[in-house]
Amino acid sequence: MLNGHLPKAVLISSASIVTIAFVAIASQTVDWSQMGRYLNQTITSEETGHTEPAPVQALEPDHRAGQEHETVLNETPVKDSLLVPAPVVRPVPETRAKAQQPQQTGGLLSLYSGQGASAPASAKRHSMDAIAPVATLPNRERFSSEEVNPLKQVSQDPVSTFSIDVDTASYSFVRSDLSVGRLPHPDAVRVEEMINYFDYAYAVPESRETPFSTSVSVVETPWNKHTRLMQIGVQGYKVPLDDLPPQNLVFLIDTSGSMSDVNKLPLLQQSFRLLLSSLRDEDEVAIVTYAGSAGVLLEPTKVSDKEQILQKINALTSGGSTAGQAGLKGAYALAEKMTGEGEQTRVILATDGDFNVGLSDVDSMKKYVEEQRKRGTALSVLGFGRGNYNDELMQTLAQNGQGVAAYIDTLSEARKVLVDQVVSSISMIAQDVKIQVEFNLETVAEYRLIGYETRALKTEDFKNDKVDAGDIGAGHNVTALYEITPVGSPATKFSDLRYGNGTQTPDQVSGSYSGELAFVKLRYKTPGEDKSKLVTTPVTSDSSDIPLSETLFAASVASFGQLLKGSDYLGDWDFSAAEKLAQENRGADRLGYRSEFLTLLRLAQVAER
Repeated sequence: MLNGHLPKAVLISSASIVTIAFVAIASQTVDWSQMGRYLNQTITSEETGHTEPAPVQALEPDHRAGQEHETVLNETPVKDSLLVPAPVVRPVPETRAKAQQPQQTGGLLSLYSGQGASAPASAKRHSMDAIAPVATLPNRERFSSEEVNPLKQVSQDPVSTFSIDVDTASYSFVRSDLSVGRLPHPDAVRVEEMINYFDYAYAVPESRETPFSTSVSVVETPWNKHTRLMQIGVQGYKVPLDDLPPQNLVFLIDTSGSMSDVNKLPLLQQSFRLLLSSLRDEDEVAIVTYAGSAGVLLEPTKVSDKEQILQKINALTSGGSTAGQAGLKGAYALAEKMTGEGEQTRVILATDGDFNVGLSDVDSMKKYVEEQRKRGTALSVLGFGRGNYNDELMQTLAQNGQGVAAYIDTLSEARKVLVDQVVSSISMIAQDVKIQVEFNLETVAEYRLIGYETRALKTEDFKNDKVDAGDIGAGHNVTALYEITPVGSPATKFSDLRYGNGTQTPDQVSGSYSGELAFVKLRYKTPGEDKSKLVTTPVTSDSSDIPLSETLFAASVASFGQLLKGSDYLGDWDFSAAEKLAQENRGADRLGYRSEFLTLLRLAQVAER
């Protein structure tokens, strides 16, 4: 230093670096994950008070090359030292109507929570006292967008038909948003999956001859005293794990670069370890992984050799792109070799989202999975992590693969799906299950089905055994809710027309049926059969097969889902009213799922879009 001034060369060099940095920021090409590693060469330890070198990390190829980045600076004052941590990866919403805007929260711990990269050790020491450059990626999460089921006039459209749905992915996906103070995007909310996340006290079939029972109750609608809520409950026969035929499972695991986050591959490994603990020694497991290409990590191995299987699971690492098609083909080829007489074979796909190498459009994948299902191999899907999840594709794969789609956001959710519900997740007792409800024009003026928008079927599809529908696993139960408006109710929304409502006045309903509100018909196939069977249940205004508290709890979940989607049918009903209803009808709650639901209701009241 000369005369208290820095040499000109140093000043010019510093200015050049700053200029380059700002130009890079303007062009959104700064890779903060690499820059942070170079800048953060020393940190001050609050525990010891001395300066220590930051851990050196090997630079890895950025699997997000070519994608847009958005940089957000958190100008939190620094107490003792300047910390430039690695970035948090946050999704940037797609440009579309109703796009969800990202929430920016203060504090380093909140920046590293949820969807982003895990916080480095230095960030944990400095807690919230840091300047944190945040690299933000485009939100590539995709959901099928369907209009909410409309109110229908019985005189115009007396029949409602849909496929059952046993998936629960939407509930845990919504939970992952609320846990970080954010309301989910409306398209991510499927109300029927919210309702079906919970078990209800339905009558259980006594034998395998009847794979499930049907229960119906009608109560006053909590959010509208002038309408009625009709609950349809389907309970599958419960099969003990020991009674299942030998299971052949192929774990198809996404090991692409995007799976490195702590809530992706590490959680996936924990989840499969749990599943392995649920299986029997005679069951067989194989592992196929896919990234830039696909390969067999573990040849078919009996579960009795747990040590070898666990070794392969524990050794999984992430890197590369996502060759999902190649992975599926490899998994199905291996599954076909494993299948034996009297055995059941299933591929369990675990991924954070999209297939970006090879054939990946929904229709082509649907056709491929259907063909494999007909050859005897089923498919279930487990989703992990945020930012890259293609929910539409995952749902399509599971629905057409005779399996379930679940979203694993916590280890507790993994235990629920892969331990507590392992039998229903891997063994189907009824296939192509369809429900059709015919409403009585004399007693019901209007109705609407709550949820099941993506499961709607044409009226004529009900009797067509070539039309696929949902499957029920052993012990699963399925719930559907209709809000119905009785004839003469002040809640009727359709106006009377001067010249009638487009139909002639119907003949008098037969005397034996005149007191009915509706007639519920259910079709299903026994696994392996092509011809469906029919089960029917008449519904009256005093039908009460289901305990009242169970119907009211289901109603609280249904109202929660509708509020999240922005329903116009709830009047002044709000989250606090839904919470009160759930609290009053929580029941025994042996595993605590209903208590957790109350927590979500409270979080929703303070969350932001």
